[in-house]
Amino acid sequence: MTNRNSHLLRDDDIRKFITDGYVQVNAGLPGEFHQNLYRKIETVLEEEGNPGNNILPRIPEIQRVFDQPAVRGALTSLLGPGYLMHPHRYCHLNKPGSPGQQWHKDDYIFDHNVRHARCRWVMAFYYPQDVNADMGPTGILPGRQHYNRISDCDASRTTESALDLRGPAGTVSIVNFDSWHRATANSSKNNRYMLKFQFTRSHEPNGPDWENRIGGWKPQPGNALPAISEVVWNWMAGSDSGQAEAHGVSIDRCLSELDDREEEVRLQAAYTFRRKGKAAVEPLAERLRATSEEEALAGVPKNPANPVGGNPSELPAAYALSAMGFPAVERLEQLLEDDAWWVRAAAADVLGDIGLPAAAAKPALFRSLGDEDAWVRRNASEAVGVIGGFSNEDAPVFRSALADEDERVRRNIAFALARHPVQDADLVDDLAARSIEDEGRYVRYYALAAAARMAGKAGHESLWEAMLATRWCPLTTRKSAF
Repeated sequence: MTNRNSHLLRDDDIRKFITDGYVQVNAGLPGEFHQNLYRKIETVLEEEGNPGNNILPRIPEIQRVFDQPAVRGALTSLLGPGYLMHPHRYCHLNKPGSPGQQWHKDDYIFDHNVRHARCRWVMAFYYPQDVNADMGPTGILPGRQHYNRISDCDASRTTESALDLRGPAGTVSIVNFDSWHRATANSSKNNRYMLKFQFTRSHEPNGPDWENRIGGWKPQPGNALPAISEVVWNWMAGSDSGQAEAHGVSIDRCLSELDDREEEVRLQAAYTFRRKGKAAVEPLAERLRATSEEEALAGVPKNPANPVGGNPSELPAAYALSAMGFPAVERLEQLLEDDAWWVRAAAADVLGDIGLPAAAAKPALFRSLGDEDAWVRRNASEAVGVIGGFSNEDAPVFRSALADEDERVRRNIAFALARHPVQDADLVDDLAARSIEDEGRYVRYYALAAAARMAGKAGHESLWEAMLATRWCPLTTRKSAF
């Protein structure tokens, strides 16, 4: 599963992750370590209840699992160096006799990220005990991570092929954040524990971060969404080049297929636009502008694919503009000034998904942080965090955004500064205050992370990482575990 000469993943591993949505590694620690950890987890849950996000400071030895070279190598291969651990962590207990869960996706912990094909987030599932088929392992639907619909969320009626993620103690399954998953039925006599942690990129890729030995994407047998896979591979490799013109597929046909009843057809059409060149930008921009407010809001209600609700920017034309990349940037900047809030919100989100090629749009996105609409500000705050490249002169913009009434904006701005710190004493003070006083626990966490990086001395990164890992969240309780 890992390169015999290093702990980075290889091309085949990356292709598997892109198409199937998961890879597995083993932490490589002695069996005795996992047995001791299992006993500590069982004792804490029995005597104190589930500590939720505080599982790591309560049992700090867990950090050793994610510090192991095999796990770090896999996460680095998928997320690049300097990736960040999200403050949401949870110990899932699947008791004997449990019937299992329905199929679902996780939300981005009370935020509303668009589910983009460019995967900047992963989940890591760690087993502290041997897990076989009858112990209720976590199940996934391989290859379905890009779909917001499946045949049925009731596992007894689901027609898609499922896979149980099982293995010996120390197995860590790294899964696309948008994967459909569930706890399966536990027919054994044993408790099954699974620790779920989340990780995200700190910086956009500028080249392969895995053990790369081939230049371009290699089509995979049975891949239902080859256009998406190629876009993701090229993005992870630090280049959007190498995609030839899609002959025989007109822009008009692709536009028509964006309305197809089948989600697979819509997704393929959206990412085929990547091969249509600059000529496709204006038709897509007009298609986005023709979207009604009702259409945009249709994706906001809660559902199994978006448990806390979706983002109004999750639109076929927006996906297609994201796939277009750099040729669409200038037009998207113009759309940030559109009269319709949902068009502005979509433009901000798409620029963020395009990433580094959209760096020229950063001043326009900064202006959007002051937009009257909360969805625009939320999407713009996420976008600037993806693009990065901040200077110390940007500090006043961040200070203003840190005071936004919308918690998602404050959180995204704090997160952006944790990834891309600037030097400004007043901004550090603001972050320090947020880390103590903000009503949002995730705002507090990232504000502390940003302040620590901005105030700490270079070369002391391991110190603040340890501090964050062991930080106890006072807002996390048995009644509010995450």
